[in-house]
Amino acid sequence: MLLLFLTLLTTSQTGVAYYLSFLIDFGSRPIGQLAHSVWLYGLWYALPVLLILGAHEMGHYLQCRRYNVDASLPFFIPAPIGLTGTLGAVIRIRESFPNRTALFDIGVAGPIAGFVVLVPVLFIGLALSNVRPIPPNMQGLAFGEPLLFKLASWLMFGPIRNGLSLNAHPMVFAAWFGMLATSLNLLPFGQLDGGHLAYATLGRRSTSISILTAGTAIVMTFVSTSWLLFTVIILVMLLMFGPRHPSVRDELEPLGPGRIAVAIFAVVMLILCFTPVPIDILK
Repeated sequence: MLLLFLTLLTTSQTGVAYYLSFLIDFGSRPIGQLAHSVWLYGLWYALPVLLILGAHEMGHYLQCRRYNVDASLPFFIPAPIGLTGTLGAVIRIRESFPNRTALFDIGVAGPIAGFVVLVPVLFIGLALSNVRPIPPNMQGLAFGEPLLFKLASWLMFGPIRNGLSLNAHPMVFAAWFGMLATSLNLLPFGQLDGGHLAYATLGRRSTSISILTAGTAIVMTFVSTSWLLFTVIILVMLLMFGPRHPSVRDELEPLGPGRIAVAIFAVVMLILCFTPVPIDILK
């Protein structure tokens, strides 16, 4: 509970910054006198983020309960950094998986649960957003636009003309972070969710894919420095645990066609939520 409370505080702090940025319309309007209740506006970001992350981890947890795999309830990770306010959430799985089916179901349940929550959050956030002129010589950070974001924005606003840009409501940033977390978790590496799915579907052949993913992450740091932190995490995991996914107790059980279809849907989620340059600096 303490970690949840601290994460609520750090994400609310981040949410306040996003809400104030939304109010000033790219700096064209003064903020004016701030009321003491300004912290409440941070909940526009904080609550959706916690809901998305919580749904993701509860998806894992409930499937662990289904297969009698010992696991903890979700732990939220606070982070006093301006862009997210959190480093996500995790559950601790205390024993090996019984078979490939259990591994697959536990691995895929988190991304699907988070995706089901983030999609309506994205559309509600866009409904609360507006399109405004871009001021000359605008500086700051530019957030990469995943395919899902581009599709939702087009459905809500149509093509946005040159000289205009989306003035995003804080809920949009919550959905954006949810998409980023979903895409990174679905990368087919090690013990990430995508690594679980790759091993459950491909067995030991997933090791080469895991190594390729690590190499690709290194290359992506030359495309955008915003990949640096995640790449370091991948390399640390590679050094600590190696490229091979831990074996399950029954490796011979094949996955049925239904789960193969779900695996294809997981790849679609990855494509929809992925952006090659998550964050860039406007110059």
